[in-house]
Amino acid sequence: MNKINDKVICFLDPADIEPNAMRQIENLSKLPFIFHHVAVMPDCHLGKGATVGSVIATKGAIVPAAVGVDIGCGMIAVKTKFGVEHLPDSLKEVREGIERRIPTGFGVNGKIQPTAEVRVRELYGYSNSQPSRTIQPDDIDRRWQQAVGSLGGGNHFIEICLDESDHIWVVLHSGSRGIGNKMAQAHIEKAKGIMKRYFIDLPDPDLAYLVDGTEEFSAYIRDLLWAQKFALLNREEMMDRVMTELSYLFFKDGGHEKEIEEERINCHHNFSQKENHMGSNVWVTRKGAIQMRQGQMGVIPGSMGTNSYIVSGLENPVAFHSAPHGAGRRFSRMEARRRFNMSDFDAAMAGIEHRRSDKLIDELPGAYKDIGAVMENSKDLVKIEHTLKQILNVKGD
Repeated sequence: MNKINDKVICFLDPADIEPNAMRQIENLSKLPFIFHHVAVMPDCHLGKGATVGSVIATKGAIVPAAVGVDIGCGMIAVKTKFGVEHLPDSLKEVREGIERRIPTGFGVNGKIQPTAEVRVRELYGYSNSQPSRTIQPDDIDRRWQQAVGSLGGGNHFIEICLDESDHIWVVLHSGSRGIGNKMAQAHIEKAKGIMKRYFIDLPDPDLAYLVDGTEEFSAYIRDLLWAQKFALLNREEMMDRVMTELSYLFFKDGGHEKEIEEERINCHHNFSQKENHMGSNVWVTRKGAIQMRQGQMGVIPGSMGTNSYIVSGLENPVAFHSAPHGAGRRFSRMEARRRFNMSDFDAAMAGIEHRRSDKLIDELPGAYKDIGAVMENSKDLVKIEHTLKQILNVKGD
């Protein structure tokens, strides 16, 4: 842990933070409504509005761009009751089966899937229960119902992994898809408009904020909480579909999903919620960070071809009970595509069932920070419960 100043505390060597990211952290820490300090996680890197891998406690205001445009993005993991001995020699058919059940990339389901209907109804019910809501999710994106149970692209993925005892795990990374993005963008622009209207000069326009007690703040919180619920249920829906695929693998037919699972963990890492810290009720925004109360279970993934980790929280008060969300980018997507080629891709993915595509070069381990170093810097934040080695990878272009 390194104290940069009274407003910034880092859980990594400050020398390892890129200058642009450090400048971004310092700008954020100077906002008048920051509570106590900004906690910087070991996987931090330059982001939009706020550094990815930052934990921001605020009183009286919130920065929509600090939460980010993929509201509720996060991880879900399931430990199965089965071991490596139950897997076939080739996992190609399993991967292709998962890809048939779950749209990836920009794709969504052609229609609302029967398995998703309950979750769609739950999201409608949640929206209708929110006070003073005048704009409904249908008014923002008419296809959001079809996106329930879809993965997305970029760094979102589905993996089958083995732990240190060769137990089979399924790990999945996804968020709130197009509906969350549209909600976030609308509120970011609204916040910028307010700053302009009241001649509020900021070092970065993406630090535009909404003040508690205003209708704009309330409208953002309504959409924020709804999108976070969408993301949570979207991950649940996709994981259920993977369990159905495994039911056919292990039992030769469907309907055995509950017999497969031993443990399920579902956690956001781009989100904001009200919490109590140091005796004060504050909004805690975690941009690329997970909540880690004492004993709380979480998932910290690596990148393609590297290990992921199942962790339990140590409730570090200086970190606002938080931990990193993954490896964190080392190079931008453009720079990664300049540096790496398909030979690097093949070497990184050797021995892992995957779909070979040059569109995924910017997702190689070399484009990310060393997940081992991130975990070493997280010793005061989490306890490693399981180390997972991936054996199958599904990603969208």
